[in-house]
This record gives sequence, structure tokens and C-alpha cells, in this order.
Amino acid sequence: MAGMVKPPRTKTLLGDDKVLRSRGRRQRDKEQPNLPLDPLPDRIAPCLAQLRDRPPQGEKWAYEIKWDGYRLAIHKELAGVRVLTRGGHDWTHRFPGIVEAVENLGVATAIFDGEAVVLDEAGRSDFGLLQKALGGRGGKKAAGEALFIVFDLLYLDGFDLRSLGLTGRRQLLEGVVPPGESGIIRLSESFETDGETLLETARQHGLEGIIAKDRNAPYRSGRTGDWIKVKCIASDSFFIVGYEPSAVARGGVGSLLLGAYQDDEIVHVGACGTGFGEDEARALKKMMDRLVTKRPPVVYDGRQKHVVWLEPTLIAEIEYRAWTDDEKLRHASYKGLRDIQDNAEVYRFDADPAR
Repeated sequence: MAGMVKPPRTKTLLGDDKVLRSRGRRQRDKEQPNLPLDPLPDRIAPCLAQLRDRPPQGEKWAYEIKWDGYRLAIHKELAGVRVLTRGGHDWTHRFPGIVEAVENLGVATAIFDGEAVVLDEAGRSDFGLLQKALGGRGGKKAAGEALFIVFDLLYLDGFDLRSLGLTGRRQLLEGVVPPGESGIIRLSESFETDGETLLETARQHGLEGIIAKDRNAPYRSGRTGDWIKVKCIASDSFFIVGYEPSAVARGGVGSLLLGAYQDDEIVHVGACGTGFGEDEARALKKMMDRLVTKRPPVVYDGRQKHVVWLEPTLIAEIEYRAWTDDEKLRHASYKGLRDIQDNAEVYRFDADPAR
């Protein structure tokens, strides 16, 4: 036909002198099954970090800051958002700001692993501030000011990602929560440096520590060694096994007596008399007086003579400088009570590689 213009020749991967033509599309066979989707898990137990005194070295390790808050798994489901603690308790109602922010993420279904935190004026996560925002141990307040620092993605829009290595999961996560976001949902930054350098930087900035993660490892629940934590400032959970009353100290509490596990026994590890103000001491005393027992829960050889002994139920987060030669905490400072639903792990002597 006169005047018809031939289509231009197309440069392709097969060369300039060939033109690719697609085959005619056949209708899909209705008997052919759809690509199967993975069911959305009701709960995934978290991957836990092993404590080490020095960070591991090598290219297989990625490094992040250690956050000081509550470990949470956040499920974005078709029916809504669920917030689960490390022990599997539903805390959706306690983080309304985080829930709303997750609802606005551009995904249909997902499971995020991360930490709820409240930042201080210097931008550091502060467990005590988070506890106050929640109303203390067993409190009913909603922490509207809490942020969610997300560091892993376990499920996304129909696909279970746990079998992927960390690098693959991280790439998908950054597509959902881009680096540098400053909203309520923030990505935990992964640093391209060696562990010793990051640890020293964290120490200079007064941070709690760092986490090293195996780039190639799948996501495995429990303490597998895929994640390693190294602390700048020692902070652990201890039983409150008693207290020394005081007519001078505001709130009526002079010091808290602390306990830790040694094998299957609870042993006395010293006392803590700082870190709590008048109101906090008064609230602590009210809780402790419900747990009074005549029988000491630990073998005690301390200086305090007028000790009120307690059933070892309350778990306190304690910051400290070091251990003495007789295995007592040095310069211990109270940070707050761990909620029973947080499933906090009490310090164990036999689990600390530095001891």
C-alpha cells in the first residue's frame, strides 16, 4: 500500500539486525493453580542477640545501634494492625501513634521486627522515659510519643521472608521504610564500618551499645548466634528481692536489694539507691509492700540490717559500671521496672561470656 511507513528496526539484546516479536497470548488454563501465597503467621518468636564483650569482625557482619526500649513485632493485617510484645502479649492499645503510622504504610500485609523507644533531648533512646510514658510497670497509659525503630521485615504482602538472608530482607524493608525517614516509623541504620569503630563511636555518644548481624543468615527465632550484642553501658534486668526502708529518703525507700540467677538459684548481687525520685519511690514501695515475705529469697551477707524481704516478682532494669570481685554490682542506678508482659530475661551469671 502506497505511503505505508515501515516500523523502525529495534535494537535488542539479540543484535541490531533482528526484531523481537512476541508470541500470541494464550488464555490462562482455569485448571492451572495460582502461585501459592504463604499464610500470615499469627506470631513469630523473635531472634535474640547473644551477649559478647567484643564485636565480631569480618565482611559477613552488618552493624547497627542497640536501642533501649521494648522489643515489639508489629503485624499489619487485612483486619488491622496488631502490636505484640516479645512474650506474645497484645499491646496494640498502648501504642496508638505507632499503629496509625503503620496503617499508612504502603503495604497490604507485613510483619515488622523492631523496638518501641522514647528519645531524650540528645536523640538517644531512654528506657526510663518509655516506662514513664506507659505509666510504669502494669500501667494502662498509651505512649503516644513513642517511636518504632524497625530493623527487620519478616513477612510482606503474602510472602514469608524468614528464609531470606538479612541482606535480602533489608532491601525489601528499605522499600517500605526508606532510610532517613523522621516520622514515627524509622529505619534502624546499618553502618558500613567495622564493629570496633562503631562501638567506640557509640560509647562517645553515651549509647547503650551495638548489634552485629550475620548478613547471610535467615531469620531464626531464639538465641542462635546470628545476632551479637556488645554493650557500652552495662544494663541488665534483676529481681528486686528486698528493700531498705528509710525515714530520711523521700518515698520511704533507701535502697533496693537485687538478685540474679546463678544456675537455678537466685543470688544477691548488691543494692541500688539511686535513679528513682520521690514519686517513683513511693509507687515502688506500694508495689513492694504487697510482696513482703519473712523468708529471705537469697543468701544475704550485706551491710543493710533492716531489710524488708520480698517475693522475687518485680524485675528492675539496672544500669551499672562494673562488677566487684565478690560479684556485686558497682555504681548501680535504677532505670525502671520491666513489665511482666515484656517477658524480660533476668541476668544469669552462667550466660555472661565476660564473666
